[in-house]
Amino acid sequence: MRRNIALWLLLFWSVGLSSSFSQQPVNLIAAQKKTHATPAAYRLDPPNWWAGMRHHQVEILLYRPNLQAFNVRLGRTRGVALQRVVRGDSPNYLFLTLNISPKAPPQVVPIILTHRDSAELSFTAEFPILARNSEPKAQGLSSRDVIYLLMPDRFANGDPSNDYVPGMLEAPARDSLLGRHGGDLKGILEHLDYLKDLGITALWLNPELENDQPEASYHGYAITDFYRIDRRLGTNELYRRLVRACHQRGLKVIRDVVTNHIGHHHHWMRDLPMRDWVNTWPVMTQTNYRATTLLDPYASEHDRKRFSDGWFVPSMPDLNQRNPHLATYLIQQAIWWIEYAGIDALRIDTYTYSDQAFMSQFCRTLRNEYPNLFLFGEIWEHGVIAQGFFADNQPMRRANFDSDLPSVLDFQLCFAIREALTREQGWTEGVAKLYYTLIEDYFYEAPMRNVVFIDNHDLTRFFSVVDEDLNRWKCGIAWLITTRGIPQIYYGTEILSTGFEAPSHGNIRKDFPGGWPNDPVNKFTPEGRTPQEQEAFLFLRTLLHYRYRTPALYAGRLMHFIPERGVYVYFRYDDAQTIMIILNTSKEERLLELERFAERLNSFRFGIDVVSGQTIALGKSLTIGPYTPLVLELKP
Repeated sequence: MRRNIALWLLLFWSVGLSSSFSQQPVNLIAAQKKTHATPAAYRLDPPNWWAGMRHHQVEILLYRPNLQAFNVRLGRTRGVALQRVVRGDSPNYLFLTLNISPKAPPQVVPIILTHRDSAELSFTAEFPILARNSEPKAQGLSSRDVIYLLMPDRFANGDPSNDYVPGMLEAPARDSLLGRHGGDLKGILEHLDYLKDLGITALWLNPELENDQPEASYHGYAITDFYRIDRRLGTNELYRRLVRACHQRGLKVIRDVVTNHIGHHHHWMRDLPMRDWVNTWPVMTQTNYRATTLLDPYASEHDRKRFSDGWFVPSMPDLNQRNPHLATYLIQQAIWWIEYAGIDALRIDTYTYSDQAFMSQFCRTLRNEYPNLFLFGEIWEHGVIAQGFFADNQPMRRANFDSDLPSVLDFQLCFAIREALTREQGWTEGVAKLYYTLIEDYFYEAPMRNVVFIDNHDLTRFFSVVDEDLNRWKCGIAWLITTRGIPQIYYGTEILSTGFEAPSHGNIRKDFPGGWPNDPVNKFTPEGRTPQEQEAFLFLRTLLHYRYRTPALYAGRLMHFIPERGVYVYFRYDDAQTIMIILNTSKEERLLELERFAERLNSFRFGIDVVSGQTIALGKSLTIGPYTPLVLELKP
């Protein structure tokens, strides 16, 4: 079995990995300053730390050929001690734990590596400990926020000069659905005012870290360097500038964190630091994609192991977070980016696939360092129990699964709103699915923290789901902006972007028209939109701005009524305001008798349609057109 594992790993180490290691990392430094010796290339992960951090025991992963031949000590420091040295299974790695005293000042720590046989090969690696800056970071999210999700490669190309980077494995191919298109951080920076005007308060980028893979690397989820922005998107410093520019406009920034897997061209796959750094099998084994095995009382250990340890896809090796050094590495890189760039929240990709004891440690450590940091996890399962099992303080979870995860992406409500607008009505079908999903909110500690959405980078575009029917699209948007939780909008939804997830995910990740030089139309401007697109844009913009200034809508209580004949009525309210939302998800006009809503209508006599501004009298009944949403601010 060991021989088979070794052969299988060798396959991934050898295929197409011709670029040298020295071309990969952002902080690979020519360290040797002596004139009588060849400079020694080394790499430190993390590349630096900061004084005054709660996480003050920092484990450095040091790479250099033949490190086993060196002894390690620190030069002169102030309040920094070398606590532990662990040698990797590979002779080219050392794990060095530094204990940084709470009173240690900013400084450069000299790590002296003395060769046992040749003094000329000895060298000093420098590890900077920096002063923390006072700029905003880890501000968190609240139910007042609205998230805009975009794919950097597909949003806007602000710097065509970085479309092709010599030495990287994949060249640009804008004519390919799965190719690199050239979108970048500068393009995003140039359109922040567009997002602010739309009513967005938080920006979530699909992963922006290096994905130096030979094909289909545009999406960002096959990371090959945890400490480097992909050069086709920009630089670390440009990313920090982007975050700063967002904060100046009142926008928060969410980083998409991948802890479960890496790209198979990551330099680790040529030289694993430890033998158990990734999960290996006698033959290539994919996950069964069933997080339910972690809560199923009848699940087999075989199914549980295959879910957790199987590879997501063949080009994404599955990381083994049970290795304590890898666990520390993943936690520290998350902290590093928050501190370096000023990140406000983290979305955790494929949350359930990582080792759950590790995920508990990951969330706890980050929230201990940044108490206001907001975390939300991707729990793509079917059923509220399977999804809610992983949310914060879930009583039914085993003790070691106490993940301290404040929020989940609410796939169940996404599935429900899609069914509400595409399926015939029944006792438990159509819009009733939305009702029955929401009544299970008792399963969450704080359902208002869940992130709600109607589509994303993995799902068919919502406008295509509803057969490009603008009225049904408006119903979905009205629900998204007025239901409980934190809404997430996928880029292009505001201009009615279309696309089906099959046969290619590239269909749902198309370029934003106008984001590239010489695009024939520019839909960032009203002049570039069709009349229907402009109507959709203004509908969403109006609701977003109204939501932001209406506490009853973003933080108020929710009361809903059993759907009847395809019409769903609910209220968002607090002591100062009441908002009535009516969704007719039927293809026929409905007469809505108002008497059964008396406990919420109280003494209200009319309502203001928050989209049109029209005043609507609240008599005995209302007539609601087919596939029509109505959002009313009630007045006495």
